[in-house]
Amino acid sequence: MVKVLIATDKPFAKVAADQIRSILSNAGYTAIFLEKYTDQQDFVNAAADVDAIIIRSDKADRAVISQAKNLKIVVRAGAGYDNVDLAAATEKGVVVMNTPGQNSNAVAELVFGMMVYQARNHFNGSSGTELKDKTIGLHAYGNVGRHVARIAKGFGMTVYAYDPFVSKEQIEQDGVIAVDSVEALYRQCQYVSLHIPANEKTKKSINYALLSAMPPQATLINTARKEVICEDDLKRIFADRKDFCYVSDVAPDCLAELKEFENRYYMTPKKLGAQTEEANINAGIAAAQQIIAFIERNDTTYKVN
Repeated sequence: MVKVLIATDKPFAKVAADQIRSILSNAGYTAIFLEKYTDQQDFVNAAADVDAIIIRSDKADRAVISQAKNLKIVVRAGAGYDNVDLAAATEKGVVVMNTPGQNSNAVAELVFGMMVYQARNHFNGSSGTELKDKTIGLHAYGNVGRHVARIAKGFGMTVYAYDPFVSKEQIEQDGVIAVDSVEALYRQCQYVSLHIPANEKTKKSINYALLSAMPPQATLINTARKEVICEDDLKRIFADRKDFCYVSDVAPDCLAELKEFENRYYMTPKKLGAQTEEANINAGIAAAQQIIAFIERNDTTYKVN
């Protein structure tokens, strides 16, 4: 019998966990839940004899993958997959997948929740600003970016996007203005929302040159990864520009050094982009279904390694 480990330090909502269990049970698979564990070794031990693993923000590192002698597939329930050791998985012939699109609307709505909160001065009673007629730039135009564009147009914002992997025609058919360079995006937009992955090309790529080029009353929104921000440059732009604001669902390592600017930033207590009941259900169900499709039919549609 196929054993599937659902390892979630931050557990799925009960309704999502129940549906995952039901989907796997109907396929004749055994679902094993490891929730709210406090030691990575617990994950390593639980993975020892399973065929498949579903994770959220948990780290499927080399130790987990190397010790799981029967492991065939790891699915990250969400879009990003930098918490999986792809090299270790590939060496062992383990397929790694994500579930693109399942959390996208949840992340996009969080973008606007944080934007409104910052624009209204954290609801402290003072006069804020409106989003209508402002410009917003989407740094990457994937699933989340498209949802952000849809919502932004509802707010009456002018939407720009830069994505070297998406054609100008694809972007502009959505009523979004495509720009030819990342520099042009930052020059044009009062708000910039980050939707890039964290990889060797993007880590620390959001730097002083880009941020200083933004128009007056600039706000950067990060629901991607903290690693894409050059934190030395983030501290510098805060000091140099009193109109610069930053909101994120992932706190930078330098957060303690930003205290003097506290009215100009907001960080959620933990990464919350996918923390909705709907996203929980969508991503969990997709992960379970992708495992079954791979085991039964060798379907590798969402393979990332």
